[in-house]
Amino acid sequence: MKKLKSRFSIESNFQLFKIIIVFGITGTLALYLSGPVIDFFDINKDAILTYYLSRFLIVFPIYQICLLVTAFIFGEFSFFWRFFKKMMKRFKFKN
Repeated sequence: MKKLKSRFSIESNFQLFKIIIVFGITGTLALYLSGPVIDFFDINKDAILTYYLSRFLIVFPIYQICLLVTAFIFGEFSFFWRFFKKMMKRFKFKN
């Protein structure tokens, strides 16, 4: 636990708890919100490759937005902003 906290510059167990909650809520919310978007574009599972590729391309940006909004609500925006920038660099998106 100490290793995890020091690696991510987490100051307390309560902050770690909030971060875990934010990740949990964000994943669920992103999948929940992506359903209506998939329906809006009328993407069905007949073409399985197209469906899953489209699903990924829709879920990814929704997840990023939900992550930052949920982090703001829980008071952990600065932690997740650093996390967000690091993830975008890995995908070669520069800000």
